[in-house]
Amino acid sequence: MSIVLGAFFNLNPNGLVGTSWRHPSNTSLEYLTIDYWTDIARELESGGFDIMFFADNYGYPTDREGNLIARAVTDATHFPMGDPITLVSAVAAATTTLGVVVTSSTTVERAPAVARRYGTLDHLTRGRIGWNIVTGAAQAAVGDLFGEEPLPHDARYEQAEEHLAVCLRLWEQSWEAGALREDKAASVFADGDAVHRVEFEGRYVRTRGAFPLPPSPQRTPFLVQAGTSEAGKNFAAKYAELVFVAGVDAPTIAGHVTDLRARAVENGRPADGIKMLAGAYFVLDSDDEGARAKYQDMMSYTNIEQAATYFAWATGIDLAGYPLDEPMPDLGTNEGQSILAGFQNLAEGRNATPREILERIRDQGINGMVFVGGPETVADEVEKFLDETEIDGFLLQPFISPQTYRDFIEHLVPMLRSRGIMSEEKEPTTLRRKVFPDGGDLLPAEHPGAQLRARVRQA
Repeated sequence: MSIVLGAFFNLNPNGLVGTSWRHPSNTSLEYLTIDYWTDIARELESGGFDIMFFADNYGYPTDREGNLIARAVTDATHFPMGDPITLVSAVAAATTTLGVVVTSSTTVERAPAVARRYGTLDHLTRGRIGWNIVTGAAQAAVGDLFGEEPLPHDARYEQAEEHLAVCLRLWEQSWEAGALREDKAASVFADGDAVHRVEFEGRYVRTRGAFPLPPSPQRTPFLVQAGTSEAGKNFAAKYAELVFVAGVDAPTIAGHVTDLRARAVENGRPADGIKMLAGAYFVLDSDDEGARAKYQDMMSYTNIEQAATYFAWATGIDLAGYPLDEPMPDLGTNEGQSILAGFQNLAEGRNATPREILERIRDQGINGMVFVGGPETVADEVEKFLDETEIDGFLLQPFISPQTYRDFIEHLVPMLRSRGIMSEEKEPTTLRRKVFPDGGDLLPAEHPGAQLRARVRQA
Protein backbone atom coordinates (compact mmCIF):
# COMPACT_ATOMS: atom_id res chain seq x y z
CA MET A 1 0.00 0.00 0.00
CA SER A 2 1.05 3.60 -0.50
CA ILE A 3 0.05 5.72 2.46
CA VAL A 4 -1.42 9.21 2.29
CA LEU A 5 0.84 11.67 4.09
CA GLY A 6 -0.22 15.05 5.44
CA ALA A 7 1.51 17.77 7.46
CA PHE A 8 -0.54 19.65 10.07
CA PHE A 9 -0.26 23.39 10.70
CA ASN A 10 -1.96 26.28 12.48
CA LEU A 11 -1.28 29.86 11.44
CA ASN A 12 0.21 30.27 14.89
CA PRO A 13 3.79 30.37 16.22
CA ASN A 14 3.37 27.29 18.42
CA GLY A 15 3.19 23.57 17.82
CA LEU A 16 0.69 21.26 19.46
CA VAL A 17 2.94 20.31 22.37
CA GLY A 18 4.05 22.81 25.02
CA THR A 19 5.76 26.04 24.08
CA SER A 20 7.90 24.80 21.23
CA TRP A 21 8.07 28.29 19.71
CA ARG A 22 10.87 28.94 22.26
CA HIS A 23 13.11 26.20 20.85
CA PRO A 24 16.33 27.61 19.29
CA SER A 25 15.81 25.58 16.10
CA ASN A 26 12.19 26.61 15.65
CA THR A 27 11.61 29.25 12.97
CA SER A 28 7.85 29.41 13.54
CA LEU A 29 7.97 33.00 14.81
CA GLU A 30 8.10 33.82 11.08
CA TYR A 31 4.54 32.46 10.74
CA LEU A 32 3.24 35.81 9.43
CA THR A 33 5.60 35.88 6.43
CA ILE A 34 4.87 34.37 3.02
CA ASP A 35 8.36 32.92 2.54
CA TYR A 36 8.09 30.83 5.70
CA TRP A 37 5.08 28.97 4.30
CA THR A 38 6.17 28.68 0.68
CA ASP A 39 9.57 27.31 1.74
CA ILE A 40 7.87 24.67 3.91
CA ALA A 41 5.46 23.80 1.10
CA ARG A 42 8.33 23.19 -1.33
CA GLU A 43 10.11 20.97 1.21
CA LEU A 44 6.95 18.94 1.84
CA GLU A 45 6.34 18.47 -1.87
CA SER A 46 9.92 17.41 -2.62
CA GLY A 47 9.79 15.07 0.38
CA GLY A 48 6.77 13.15 -0.87
CA PHE A 49 3.97 14.65 1.21
CA ASP A 50 0.51 14.63 -0.32
CA ILE A 51 -1.26 17.30 1.75
CA MET A 52 -0.46 20.51 3.60
CA PHE A 53 -3.26 20.69 6.16
CA PHE A 54 -4.23 23.96 7.87
CA ALA A 55 -6.43 23.87 10.94
CA ASP A 56 -8.32 27.03 11.85
CA ASN A 57 -10.61 28.41 14.52
CA TYR A 58 -11.62 31.79 15.87
CA GLY A 59 -11.66 30.44 19.43
CA TYR A 60 -8.96 30.37 22.07
CA PRO A 61 -8.68 28.91 25.57
CA THR A 62 -11.06 30.67 27.89
CA ASP A 63 -14.01 30.29 30.19
CA ARG A 64 -17.06 32.50 30.60
CA GLU A 65 -15.09 34.84 32.87
CA GLY A 66 -12.16 35.06 30.46
CA ASN A 67 -9.80 33.61 33.07
CA LEU A 68 -7.66 31.57 30.67
CA ILE A 69 -6.84 34.25 28.14
CA ALA A 70 -3.70 35.40 29.97
CA ARG A 71 -2.41 31.81 30.13
CA ALA A 72 -3.12 31.28 26.44
CA VAL A 73 -1.41 34.51 25.39
CA THR A 74 1.66 33.87 27.56
CA ASP A 75 2.28 30.42 26.07
CA ALA A 76 0.90 31.13 22.55
CA THR A 77 -1.59 28.29 23.03
CA HIS A 78 -4.02 28.79 20.13
CA PHE A 79 -3.47 32.51 20.48
CA PRO A 80 -2.61 34.35 18.25
CA MET A 81 -4.24 32.70 15.23
CA GLY A 82 -4.18 34.02 11.65
CA ASP A 83 -6.45 33.09 8.75
CA PRO A 84 -4.83 30.28 6.69
CA ILE A 85 -7.12 30.67 3.67
CA THR A 86 -4.98 33.69 2.79
CA LEU A 87 -1.97 31.41 2.20
CA VAL A 88 -3.44 29.01 -0.32
CA SER A 89 -2.66 30.92 -3.51
CA ALA A 90 0.94 31.51 -2.43
CA VAL A 91 1.44 27.85 -1.52
CA ALA A 92 -0.16 26.74 -4.78
CA ALA A 93 2.07 29.04 -6.82
CA ALA A 94 5.15 27.59 -5.10
CA THR A 95 4.23 23.95 -5.76
CA THR A 96 2.85 21.72 -8.49
CA THR A 97 1.62 18.49 -6.83
CA LEU A 98 1.02 19.29 -3.15
CA GLY A 99 -2.61 19.31 -2.05
CA VAL A 100 -3.76 22.06 0.33
CA VAL A 101 -6.55 21.40 2.83
CA VAL A 102 -7.91 24.39 4.73
CA THR A 103 -10.44 24.50 7.55
CA SER A 104 -13.60 26.60 7.48
CA SER A 105 -16.36 26.47 10.07
CA THR A 106 -19.99 25.92 9.16
CA THR A 107 -21.11 27.86 12.24
CA VAL A 108 -19.10 31.00 11.46
CA GLU A 109 -18.92 31.16 7.66
CA ARG A 110 -21.96 31.46 5.37
CA ALA A 111 -22.46 28.71 2.83
CA PRO A 112 -22.52 30.71 -0.47
CA ALA A 113 -19.35 32.56 0.60
CA VAL A 114 -17.59 29.27 1.38
CA ALA A 115 -18.75 27.79 -1.93
CA ARG A 116 -17.39 30.73 -3.94
CA ARG A 117 -14.13 30.94 -1.95
CA TYR A 118 -13.26 27.25 -2.32
CA GLY A 119 -14.53 27.13 -5.90
CA THR A 120 -12.18 29.98 -6.76
CA LEU A 121 -9.29 28.27 -4.99
CA ASP A 122 -10.00 25.03 -6.83
CA HIS A 123 -9.46 26.94 -10.08
CA LEU A 124 -6.33 28.73 -8.84
CA THR A 125 -4.76 25.51 -7.49
CA ARG A 126 -5.75 23.46 -10.58
CA GLY A 127 -7.86 21.19 -8.42
CA ARG A 128 -5.57 20.81 -5.41
CA ILE A 129 -7.82 22.35 -2.74
CA GLY A 130 -9.64 20.54 0.05
CA TRP A 131 -12.12 21.81 2.62
CA ASN A 132 -11.80 20.54 6.19
CA ILE A 133 -15.40 20.91 7.37
CA VAL A 134 -15.68 21.74 11.06
CA THR A 135 -18.54 22.93 13.22
CA GLY A 136 -16.06 24.81 15.38
CA ALA A 137 -14.02 24.51 18.55
CA ALA A 138 -13.70 26.67 21.66
CA GLN A 139 -17.36 27.56 21.20
CA ALA A 140 -17.59 29.75 24.29
CA ALA A 141 -14.85 32.07 23.00
CA VAL A 142 -16.27 32.06 19.47
CA GLY A 143 -19.76 32.86 20.75
CA ASP A 144 -18.45 35.77 22.81
CA LEU A 145 -16.33 37.07 19.93
CA PHE A 146 -19.24 37.06 17.47
CA GLY A 147 -21.86 38.02 20.03
CA GLU A 148 -23.89 34.85 19.47
CA GLU A 149 -25.00 32.04 21.74
CA PRO A 150 -23.35 28.77 20.59
CA LEU A 151 -25.60 26.02 19.29
CA PRO A 152 -25.65 22.70 21.18
CA HIS A 153 -23.15 20.13 19.87
CA ASP A 154 -25.49 17.94 17.81
CA ALA A 155 -27.42 20.95 16.50
CA ARG A 156 -24.13 22.25 15.07
CA TYR A 157 -23.91 19.11 12.95
CA GLU A 158 -27.50 19.57 11.79
CA GLN A 159 -26.55 23.07 10.71
CA ALA A 160 -23.37 21.73 9.09
CA GLU A 161 -25.38 19.28 7.01
CA GLU A 162 -27.60 22.10 5.73
CA HIS A 163 -24.55 24.31 5.11
CA LEU A 164 -22.90 21.56 3.04
CA ALA A 165 -26.17 20.85 1.23
CA VAL A 166 -26.21 24.43 -0.03
CA CYS A 167 -22.55 24.29 -1.10
CA LEU A 168 -23.03 20.99 -2.92
CA ARG A 169 -26.04 22.32 -4.81
CA LEU A 170 -24.15 25.41 -5.88
CA TRP A 171 -21.09 23.44 -6.99
CA GLU A 172 -22.86 20.50 -8.59
CA GLN A 173 -26.26 21.69 -9.83
CA SER A 174 -26.03 25.31 -10.87
CA TRP A 175 -23.85 24.86 -13.99
CA GLU A 176 -24.48 22.08 -16.48
CA ALA A 177 -21.51 20.38 -18.07
CA GLY A 178 -20.67 22.35 -21.21
CA ALA A 179 -22.42 25.52 -20.05
CA LEU A 180 -19.16 27.44 -20.23
CA ARG A 181 -18.62 28.38 -23.90
CA GLU A 182 -16.11 31.27 -23.99
CA ASP A 183 -16.96 31.71 -27.68
CA LYS A 184 -15.60 35.09 -28.77
CA ALA A 185 -16.89 34.81 -32.33
CA ALA A 186 -20.45 34.07 -31.21
CA SER A 187 -20.22 36.54 -28.33
CA VAL A 188 -21.32 33.86 -25.87
CA PHE A 189 -19.43 33.47 -22.63
CA ALA A 190 -21.78 30.79 -21.26
CA ASP A 191 -25.07 29.20 -22.26
CA GLY A 192 -27.62 31.14 -20.23
CA ASP A 193 -30.12 28.27 -20.38
CA ALA A 194 -27.57 25.88 -18.86
CA VAL A 195 -26.91 27.88 -15.67
CA HIS A 196 -29.61 27.34 -13.08
CA ARG A 197 -30.76 28.86 -9.85
CA VAL A 198 -30.73 26.36 -7.00
CA GLU A 199 -33.01 26.43 -3.99
CA PHE A 200 -32.69 25.04 -0.49
CA GLU A 201 -34.79 25.75 2.59
CA GLY A 202 -33.56 24.34 5.87
CA ARG A 203 -33.98 25.08 9.54
CA TYR A 204 -30.66 26.95 9.75
CA VAL A 205 -29.58 27.65 6.17
CA ARG A 206 -31.41 28.64 3.01
CA THR A 207 -30.53 29.83 -0.47
CA ARG A 208 -32.13 30.73 -3.79
CA GLY A 209 -29.69 31.72 -6.46
CA ALA A 210 -27.16 30.75 -9.12
CA PHE A 211 -23.51 30.00 -8.43
CA PRO A 212 -21.46 32.93 -9.77
CA LEU A 213 -18.48 30.87 -10.91
CA PRO A 214 -17.91 28.26 -13.66
CA PRO A 215 -17.24 24.69 -12.53
CA SER A 216 -13.70 24.13 -11.27
CA PRO A 217 -11.45 21.08 -11.91
CA GLN A 218 -13.01 19.13 -9.02
CA ARG A 219 -16.38 20.97 -9.05
CA THR A 220 -16.66 20.17 -5.33
CA PRO A 221 -13.38 20.60 -3.46
CA PHE A 222 -12.01 17.50 -1.76
CA LEU A 223 -14.06 17.02 1.43
CA VAL A 224 -12.27 16.42 4.73
CA GLN A 225 -13.62 16.05 8.25
CA ALA A 226 -12.20 15.60 11.73
CA GLY A 227 -14.29 14.47 14.68
CA THR A 228 -15.22 11.15 16.21
CA SER A 229 -18.27 12.03 18.28
CA GLU A 230 -21.44 10.20 17.26
CA ALA A 231 -22.70 13.20 15.32
CA GLY A 232 -19.26 13.71 13.77
CA LYS A 233 -18.99 10.11 12.61
CA ASN A 234 -22.48 10.16 11.12
CA PHE A 235 -21.61 13.32 9.21
CA ALA A 236 -18.30 11.88 7.98
CA ALA A 237 -19.91 8.62 6.87
CA LYS A 238 -22.29 10.55 4.59
CA TYR A 239 -19.98 13.17 3.14
CA ALA A 240 -16.26 12.99 3.99
CA GLU A 241 -13.67 11.66 1.58
CA LEU A 242 -10.86 11.84 4.12
CA VAL A 243 -11.13 11.83 7.90
CA PHE A 244 -8.52 12.87 10.45
CA VAL A 245 -8.75 10.28 13.25
CA ALA A 246 -7.35 11.18 16.66
CA GLY A 247 -6.59 8.53 19.25
CA VAL A 248 -4.26 7.77 22.11
CA ASP A 249 -3.48 4.18 21.06
CA ALA A 250 -3.77 1.74 18.17
CA PRO A 251 -6.89 -0.10 19.44
CA THR A 252 -8.80 3.18 19.76
CA ILE A 253 -7.86 4.24 16.24
CA ALA A 254 -8.66 0.78 14.86
CA GLY A 255 -12.10 1.02 16.43
CA HIS A 256 -12.75 4.37 14.77
CA VAL A 257 -11.60 3.03 11.39
CA THR A 258 -13.85 -0.03 11.57
CA ASP A 259 -16.82 2.02 12.76
CA LEU A 260 -16.48 4.70 10.08
CA ARG A 261 -16.19 2.15 7.29
CA ALA A 262 -19.31 0.34 8.49
CA ARG A 263 -21.21 3.63 8.65
CA ALA A 264 -20.07 4.53 5.13
CA VAL A 265 -21.56 1.27 3.83
CA GLU A 266 -24.81 2.00 5.69
CA ASN A 267 -24.93 5.27 3.74
CA GLY A 268 -24.57 3.53 0.38
CA ARG A 269 -20.88 4.29 0.00
CA PRO A 270 -18.05 1.75 -0.38
CA ALA A 271 -16.08 0.91 2.77
CA ASP A 272 -12.92 2.21 1.11
CA GLY A 273 -14.63 5.40 -0.06
CA ILE A 274 -13.24 7.25 2.96
CA LYS A 275 -9.50 7.50 3.59
CA MET A 276 -8.44 7.91 7.21
CA LEU A 277 -5.30 9.54 8.59
CA ALA A 278 -4.05 9.14 12.15
CA GLY A 279 -2.60 12.14 13.95
CA ALA A 280 0.95 11.33 15.07
CA TYR A 281 4.23 12.82 16.23
CA PHE A 282 7.42 11.50 14.67
CA VAL A 283 10.69 12.19 16.51
CA LEU A 284 13.48 10.91 14.28
CA ASP A 285 17.24 10.85 14.04
CA SER A 286 19.86 8.64 12.42
CA ASP A 287 19.63 6.19 15.35
CA ASP A 288 17.43 5.43 18.35
CA GLU A 289 19.71 7.16 20.84
CA GLY A 290 19.68 10.44 18.93
CA ALA A 291 15.89 10.31 18.58
CA ARG A 292 15.39 9.67 22.29
CA ALA A 293 17.60 12.67 23.07
CA LYS A 294 15.45 14.82 20.77
CA TYR A 295 12.33 13.61 22.50
CA GLN A 296 13.71 14.48 25.93
CA ASP A 297 14.62 17.92 24.59
CA MET A 298 11.07 18.25 23.31
CA MET A 299 9.69 17.40 26.76
CA SER A 300 11.70 20.19 28.34
CA TYR A 301 9.49 22.70 26.50
CA THR A 302 6.20 21.47 27.90
CA ASN A 303 4.47 20.99 31.25
CA ILE A 304 1.07 20.00 32.62
CA GLU A 305 0.02 23.61 33.16
CA GLN A 306 0.28 24.32 29.44
CA ALA A 307 -1.42 20.98 28.75
CA ALA A 308 -4.34 22.14 30.91
CA THR A 309 -4.67 25.30 28.80
CA TYR A 310 -4.69 23.23 25.63
CA PHE A 311 -7.29 20.82 27.04
CA ALA A 312 -9.48 23.78 27.98
CA TRP A 313 -9.33 25.04 24.39
CA ALA A 314 -10.34 21.62 23.05
CA THR A 315 -13.12 20.79 25.51
CA GLY A 316 -14.13 23.95 27.38
CA ILE A 317 -13.07 22.27 30.65
CA ASP A 318 -10.23 23.64 32.77
CA LEU A 319 -8.70 20.65 34.57
CA ALA A 320 -6.70 23.03 36.76
CA GLY A 321 -9.90 23.49 38.79
CA TYR A 322 -10.05 19.81 39.86
CA PRO A 323 -7.94 17.81 42.34
CA LEU A 324 -5.06 16.47 40.29
CA ASP A 325 -5.01 12.93 41.68
CA GLU A 326 -8.70 12.15 42.05
CA PRO A 327 -10.69 10.50 39.23
CA MET A 328 -12.56 13.04 37.14
CA PRO A 329 -16.33 13.17 37.64
CA ASP A 330 -18.51 12.30 34.67
CA LEU A 331 -18.59 15.55 32.72
CA GLY A 332 -20.48 16.75 29.70
CA THR A 333 -19.44 19.45 27.27
CA ASN A 334 -20.74 21.31 24.25
CA GLU A 335 -17.21 21.24 22.81
CA GLY A 336 -14.79 18.45 21.93
CA GLN A 337 -16.98 15.59 23.09
CA SER A 338 -14.88 12.85 21.48
CA ILE A 339 -11.67 14.32 22.95
CA LEU A 340 -13.18 14.46 26.43
CA ALA A 341 -14.46 10.89 26.20
CA GLY A 342 -11.13 9.59 24.95
CA PHE A 343 -9.14 11.10 27.77
CA GLN A 344 -11.66 10.31 30.50
CA ASN A 345 -11.34 6.63 29.53
CA LEU A 346 -7.53 6.46 29.79
CA ALA A 347 -7.66 4.52 33.07
CA GLU A 348 -9.15 1.03 33.21
CA GLY A 349 -12.27 0.63 35.32
CA ARG A 350 -12.50 4.29 36.35
CA ASN A 351 -12.28 7.82 35.02
CA ALA A 352 -8.76 9.11 34.60
CA THR A 353 -7.39 11.71 37.00
CA PRO A 354 -6.52 15.20 35.75
CA ARG A 355 -2.84 14.40 36.28
CA GLU A 356 -3.08 11.29 34.10
CA ILE A 357 -4.86 13.24 31.38
CA LEU A 358 -2.48 16.17 31.46
CA GLU A 359 0.64 14.03 31.52
CA ARG A 360 -0.61 12.16 28.47
CA ILE A 361 -1.26 15.45 26.66
CA ARG A 362 2.15 16.75 27.74
CA ASP A 363 3.87 13.60 26.43
CA GLN A 364 1.82 12.90 23.29
CA GLY A 365 -0.28 15.95 22.49
CA ILE A 366 -4.03 15.88 22.25
CA ASN A 367 -4.44 14.29 18.84
CA GLY A 368 -2.04 11.47 18.30
CA MET A 369 0.51 8.75 18.75
CA VAL A 370 4.26 9.26 19.18
CA PHE A 371 6.91 7.37 17.21
CA VAL A 372 10.47 7.87 18.51
CA GLY A 373 13.58 6.24 17.03
CA GLY A 374 15.91 5.75 14.11
CA PRO A 375 14.67 4.90 10.61
CA GLU A 376 14.61 1.10 11.03
CA THR A 377 12.89 1.20 14.42
CA VAL A 378 10.18 3.66 13.39
CA ALA A 379 9.57 1.97 10.04
CA ASP A 380 8.96 -1.31 11.90
CA GLU A 381 6.56 0.46 14.28
CA VAL A 382 4.75 2.14 11.39
CA GLU A 383 4.24 -1.17 9.59
CA LYS A 384 2.89 -2.75 12.76
CA PHE A 385 0.59 0.22 13.38
CA LEU A 386 -0.76 0.15 9.83
CA ASP A 387 -1.48 -3.59 10.14
CA GLU A 388 -3.20 -3.20 13.52
CA THR A 389 -5.37 -0.21 12.62
CA GLU A 390 -5.88 -0.48 8.82
CA ILE A 391 -5.41 3.29 8.75
CA ASP A 392 -4.60 4.87 5.36
CA GLY A 393 -1.81 7.21 6.43
CA PHE A 394 -0.67 9.88 8.86
CA LEU A 395 -1.19 13.55 9.57
CA LEU A 396 2.11 14.62 11.10
CA GLN A 397 1.87 16.93 14.08
CA PRO A 398 4.57 19.59 14.40
CA PHE A 399 6.95 20.22 17.27
CA ILE A 400 9.88 22.10 15.76
CA SER A 401 8.90 23.71 12.48
CA PRO A 402 10.10 22.90 9.91
CA GLN A 403 12.66 20.53 11.49
CA THR A 404 9.99 17.95 12.43
CA TYR A 405 9.18 17.49 8.75
CA ARG A 406 12.80 17.68 7.59
CA ASP A 407 13.75 14.87 9.99
CA PHE A 408 10.86 12.76 8.68
CA ILE A 409 11.86 13.37 5.06
CA GLU A 410 15.57 12.76 5.67
CA HIS A 411 15.40 9.75 7.96
CA LEU A 412 12.12 7.93 7.36
CA VAL A 413 10.87 8.61 3.83
CA PRO A 414 13.68 6.59 2.12
CA MET A 415 12.95 3.64 4.42
CA LEU A 416 9.20 3.80 3.81
CA ARG A 417 9.78 3.98 0.06
CA SER A 418 12.14 1.02 0.13
CA ARG A 419 9.43 -1.00 1.88
CA GLY A 420 6.72 0.04 -0.58
CA ILE A 421 4.79 2.04 2.04
CA MET A 422 5.28 5.36 0.22
CA SER A 423 5.19 5.92 -3.53
CA GLU A 424 8.27 7.27 -5.26
CA GLU A 425 6.92 10.12 -7.37
CA LYS A 426 3.88 12.40 -7.26
CA GLU A 427 2.40 13.43 -10.60
CA PRO A 428 0.46 16.70 -10.97
CA THR A 429 -3.24 15.92 -10.58
CA THR A 430 -6.26 16.96 -8.58
CA LEU A 431 -6.25 16.29 -4.86
CA ARG A 432 -9.18 13.89 -5.22
CA ARG A 433 -7.33 11.80 -7.81
CA LYS A 434 -4.12 11.98 -5.74
CA VAL A 435 -5.83 10.43 -2.72
CA PHE A 436 -7.94 8.03 -4.83
CA PRO A 437 -5.68 7.18 -7.82
CA ASP A 438 -8.27 4.82 -9.31
CA GLY A 439 -11.01 7.46 -9.17
CA GLY A 440 -11.66 10.65 -11.08
CA ASP A 441 -11.46 14.38 -10.53
CA LEU A 442 -15.14 14.69 -9.56
CA LEU A 443 -17.06 13.24 -6.63
CA PRO A 444 -17.65 9.48 -7.10
CA ALA A 445 -21.10 8.30 -8.14
CA GLU A 446 -21.98 7.00 -4.65
CA HIS A 447 -21.46 10.40 -3.01
CA PRO A 448 -24.57 12.51 -2.29
CA GLY A 449 -23.02 15.43 -4.16
CA ALA A 450 -22.56 13.38 -7.32
CA GLN A 451 -26.18 12.25 -7.07
CA LEU A 452 -27.21 15.92 -7.08
CA ARG A 453 -25.19 16.49 -10.24
CA ALA A 454 -26.74 13.45 -11.91
CA ARG A 455 -30.16 15.11 -11.71
CA VAL A 456 -29.04 18.00 -13.92
CA ARG A 457 -29.09 17.70 -17.73
CA GLN A 458 -25.48 17.15 -18.83
CA ALA A 459 -24.15 18.28 -22.20
